[in-house]
Amino acid sequence: MQIHTPDWVKHAVFYQIFPDRFAKSTKSHKRLLNNPKWEDWDAKPTLQGYKGGDLWGIVEQLDYIQSLGINAIYFTPIFQSASNHRYHTHDYYQIDPLLGGNHAFQDLLDEAHERNIKIVLDGVFNHASRGIFFFHDILENGPHSPWVDWFKIQGWPLAPYTGDAPANYESWADIRSLPTFNHDNPEVREYIMEIAEYWVRIGIDGWRLDVPFEIKTPGFWQEFRERIKAINPDVYIVGEVWGDSRQWLDGTQFDGVMNYLFTGPTIAFTGGERVNLEQVKGRDYEVFPPLSAADYAKKIEDLLKLYPWEIQLTQLNLLASHDTARLITIAGDDIATVELATLLLFTFPGAPSVYYGDEVGLPGGLDPDCRRGFPLEENWNLELLKIHKQLISLRHKYTALRVGNYQFLHVQETVYVFARIWKNEELIIAVNVGNESVTGNFDGGKLQSQPQTLLYGKGEIKWNAKDVDFSIPARCGCVFGEDVWLIFF
Repeated sequence: MQIHTPDWVKHAVFYQIFPDRFAKSTKSHKRLLNNPKWEDWDAKPTLQGYKGGDLWGIVEQLDYIQSLGINAIYFTPIFQSASNHRYHTHDYYQIDPLLGGNHAFQDLLDEAHERNIKIVLDGVFNHASRGIFFFHDILENGPHSPWVDWFKIQGWPLAPYTGDAPANYESWADIRSLPTFNHDNPEVREYIMEIAEYWVRIGIDGWRLDVPFEIKTPGFWQEFRERIKAINPDVYIVGEVWGDSRQWLDGTQFDGVMNYLFTGPTIAFTGGERVNLEQVKGRDYEVFPPLSAADYAKKIEDLLKLYPWEIQLTQLNLLASHDTARLITIAGDDIATVELATLLLFTFPGAPSVYYGDEVGLPGGLDPDCRRGFPLEENWNLELLKIHKQLISLRHKYTALRVGNYQFLHVQETVYVFARIWKNEELIIAVNVGNESVTGNFDGGKLQSQPQTLLYGKGEIKWNAKDVDFSIPARCGCVFGEDVWLIFF
């Protein structure tokens, strides 16, 4: 079958925002709380505390987001909830009042679209909150509730708030506050489909699906795709699946997944022995042991063979998220690791995603520390900001970096060289993760042209017929092309 994915995603650079932690509005708005007890913005976050970020604050920061070159935003959940991360959904039709409610979201959607910035929401459809109306009715009325079959009840009485008695219902990860929907119930299935359709009609550009592999009802995700694509064929559907995702990426379900199969090897290659194992403990991506250039090339080759090319171009590629420690912390504050990994991110097929604050060096360990408040400007790492702006600009400039073929050229212990090729546009990308400068040569016969203008980074190449001599400093990466166009901020 012919696979169709949204073309805009192939040209997108995403910015992931955890709404409670990105920005507070500086203007006066009608709020749910007049004197809220927010945590100190700059203090390390706690599991249950709120810092008071809102959607109005994000609207006020759209100029900054746009200045980075971002043209798509992925939000962690924003629906009404009783948690700072909002994975405990109370009402799927209401934007959380603490974030500004439906009115604030409409303003954000309009302002973002005015700037040609797409908006993707987080769909938590496997489970809800024990505070959602349907489950609360079961708590009140027991087996007499009309919605008793909406959840996976195993016995009576239910015990949603105490561990001293059996819960008697299925919940996600056995967390009693997160009862699991019964997706085999046609009413539940229809309820979720209508939610997805509603927000697409409102104007969102995509759904990121939380733990979609937990929903095993046959045909569920096929119907989901059919129904929302019928409203807008360009809606992006991206699943949170950390491993091999072939069963969902057959062209009938998702357009892509959060590509942790890229994340893990890229950190293992660029970080090497610097990786702090305490900061990756319990995560489902392999960032250790360190990889040589040959090891990394094999991982990337296998990954690029895993899915159809049309799917590769709409994968959501990332180095960190709200579910992981931040890369700068994983790497022990080594800026070179962040730069090299970011270079590989922005030159890889698929849509790159930057986790808010990574572009200015915001640190953070495992959850909840990875969800800190966005730092004040005086605390920004301007070197990292410059790197991100350069690489985002480069990606927007060259079609080859977005949809071009990926061609392996050379591996040499710590050096990894490849090309991105689109029609007559050819770029060479080379990285040296080692602690010493490296010189060498490789056969450039796979390329039609002789790209040699340094577009980014540090390094030199020299063509001699089809042979290419190169020199790359320690812990550096570079991009070469035929264009003399340069951007340095």
